[in-house]
Amino acid sequence: MSIQVQSQLKQARVNKDRFLNAMIWFAASLTVGFLFWIIWYILSNGLQFVDWKFVTDDYTRTGDQAGIFPMIVSTVYMVIASIAVAAPLGIMTAIYLTEYAKVGSRLVKVIRFCTESLAGIPSIIFGLFGMTFFVAILGLGFSILSGALTLSILILPVIIRTTEEALMAVPSTYREGSYALGSSKIYTIWRLILPSATPGILTSVILSIGRVIGESAPVFLTAGMVARIPDSLLDSGRTLTVHLYKLTTELFTIDEWNQAYGTATVLIVVVLLINMFTKLLASRISKATY
Repeated sequence: MSIQVQSQLKQARVNKDRFLNAMIWFAASLTVGFLFWIIWYILSNGLQFVDWKFVTDDYTRTGDQAGIFPMIVSTVYMVIASIAVAAPLGIMTAIYLTEYAKVGSRLVKVIRFCTESLAGIPSIIFGLFGMTFFVAILGLGFSILSGALTLSILILPVIIRTTEEALMAVPSTYREGSYALGSSKIYTIWRLILPSATPGILTSVILSIGRVIGESAPVFLTAGMVARIPDSLLDSGRTLTVHLYKLTTELFTIDEWNQAYGTATVLIVVVLLINMFTKLLASRISKATY
């Protein structure tokens, strides 16, 4: 092969690499651009209607602007209760699949098939199931607990799959070294594997929190939409997303438009703060681990 042909082939590879790099940067920039455009659009339209009174006042129709504090409290209750139920189940399932189950066994295939099936079911189906089972059959009524149990089933696939990937990413030499020193399996998992996989596990929690905050249909069908601060998990409540849905289905007055933009702004800010805090926590844990 002549030097000229080799030079042409090299230049073709360089051009191909440049083209692929340009496409990758374009796709990444487009994704980030959409994110910043959505954030800018919501904040630019909603920040002017958000103040301390809007965030801390109760929801009433007597004033010029109704507060959303009960919806914030209901959302926090819903997130904490859902994660408290789903996170232990999801993490323990992922530990079983990666550390205890036989690779390729029929049981593992069944569990993963069920997990993938749950991930593909529309959220409205979860809402109908929760309304039938938790609200009616178990007699929990329209309550925060019914909504949290329904959402915990909905976010289980996210926690299981993400935690499973985080556990599999831990080098096998960690396990081998621990077993060589005489450590038991449970000690190795608890003191070595889980701390190393903590950033990935926190990522699954972040995704789950965002999913819980963003759902409206399952919450509407199980927790109801009473616009007051729930006294307990057995009381009905209206989350921020359900409140925003209700406002956008009405929108009869300019005040309701303002409330909708203000509520969307609070939602965006809450999700961003949760993501930033959890990322910072995961980074510090990762540095402390390694």
